[in-house]
Amino acid sequence: MERNQQELYEYARKRVKQKKRVYFHFILFFVGSIFLYIINKLLKVDPEQDWYLWAITGWGFLFVLHFIKVFVTESFINKKWEQEQIEKLVARQERKIAQLEKKIETTENGQ
Repeated sequence: MERNQQELYEYARKRVKQKKRVYFHFILFFVGSIFLYIINKLLKVDPEQDWYLWAITGWGFLFVLHFIKVFVTESFINKKWEQEQIEKLVARQERKIAQLEKKIETTENGQ
């Protein structure tokens, strides 16, 4: 049974990592969209302008992205949140396994 619990834990850990990546990619998309809007509408950047404007804009984008990741994302997706998600997924899997074992047991006793 210990090996089964380890597999459940690994699966839950994998799912938590996937959820964290989804949140990160959402923030990446959101911040990127805002920067594209600012560049196109508010700053009216012409593609023929100097390269340093694009470099400054890219650096600003990376800085804001890093700031959001460190101060926003990490504040609610930390180790405690990750552990809670793992516990929830493991508990759900254990309930499902118990249901399946009960179903198998009733079909074996019925035959």
